[in-house]
Amino acid sequence: MSIGLEHYLILSVILFSIGLYGALSKRNAIIILMSIEIMLNAVNIAMVAFSRYIVPELLTGQLFAIFIMVVAAAEAAVGLAIIITIYRNRETIDATEINLMKW
Repeated sequence: MSIGLEHYLILSVILFSIGLYGALSKRNAIIILMSIEIMLNAVNIAMVAFSRYIVPELLTGQLFAIFIMVVAAAEAAVGLAIIITIYRNRETIDATEINLMKW
C-alpha cells in the first residue's frame, strides 16, 4: 500500500480545520497567529502534493510553497510586532479586548 494524493489531501484538510477552529474560537492573539500558520502549512502540503502527483516534472507546487513560507514568515514578524506593541499599551493580548479603532 502506497501513500497517494488522497492521503496528503486528507492530512491537509485536517490541519486546515484545526487551524480554522483555533483562529475562530480562541481569544489569545498569539494562538490566533499560530492557527493561521497551521492553515498556511496545510495549504503548503496540498500544493506540494498536487504538484507531485499531477505534474511531477514541474516544480510549481514547491515554488508556491516556498513563496507561501516567505509570506508566512513576514506575517509572523509583523503580527508579533503588532501584538508586542498592543501588549505594551494595553497590557493584554485578549483579542476581544483590543479595540484600538474605537474613539
